[in-house]
Amino acid sequence: MRRSPTGRGSAALSVSSASERPPLIGITTYLEQAQTGVWDVRASFLPKVYMDAVTDVGGVAILLPPQPATPDVATHVLSALDGLIVSGGADVDPALYGQDPHPMTGAPRTDRDAWETLLLDAAIALELPFLGICRGAQILNVALGGDLIQHLPDIVGDTRYQPGAAVFGASEIEVEPDTIIAAMLGDDRRASAPLYHHQAIGTVADDLVVTSRTPDGIIESVELPSVPFGVAVQWHPEEYAEDRRLFAGVVSAAREYRAARDGASAGSPAAAPTDRSPSATSTKEPA
Repeated sequence: MRRSPTGRGSAALSVSSASERPPLIGITTYLEQAQTGVWDVRASFLPKVYMDAVTDVGGVAILLPPQPATPDVATHVLSALDGLIVSGGADVDPALYGQDPHPMTGAPRTDRDAWETLLLDAAIALELPFLGICRGAQILNVALGGDLIQHLPDIVGDTRYQPGAAVFGASEIEVEPDTIIAAMLGDDRRASAPLYHHQAIGTVADDLVVTSRTPDGIIESVELPSVPFGVAVQWHPEEYAEDRRLFAGVVSAAREYRAARDGASAGSPAAAPTDRSPSATSTKEPA
């Protein structure tokens, strides 16, 4: 057994029994033009901080690059996993929510939009625990019928949500009580929120519930009450290694989901998890 590193909210991995196998967490990836060595090609990639955030709390990261798929294929992929994280990235195609592109909206990544929509639809149908991050919150809202604010500076008057290239804005978010995300955060419902989004959720999809806003009213987290664990945040928790509570929450929910699924497949009376308050231990480093 590996000793848990101090101050990183890490969990030791053990494979001594089926119940202790680390949960498999799928993470969607980018598909972009990229350079490495002498090569300049389209490539699937993901910043390492996402993988660190999962492995630090006892999960195993499985990368899910954009690819042609059908609803059946998406269900087949997720049937092999215990949880899903829909990562950040490029702007969602505004055609998906019936708008023309704003001059500042990036070129659409229709392959990624289609792939992540299929995965979210399948995750919801399977009641697979999922966490959306930044773009992941936006594509969830769009997939369920909502829309986006395409350029926040038009609303708030400045670039505080995306100060500059590769520069995160700093904020502290306090979430609503009696929500899944509040259960993950524990006694302290505040979270340091590295912000990097020039877009945001606009009209909220009917099935979603808003769980936090900034002081100027911008939505920073939502959840889906119709499933045991469906949470999405607009900020980038993977960038703040001192606070792994959200990742501990999704990995804990994934572990419970797998136990219920394996019990059902073995003929046990175990049912799909319905507890909407994950029992993950807080992994926020004390101030």
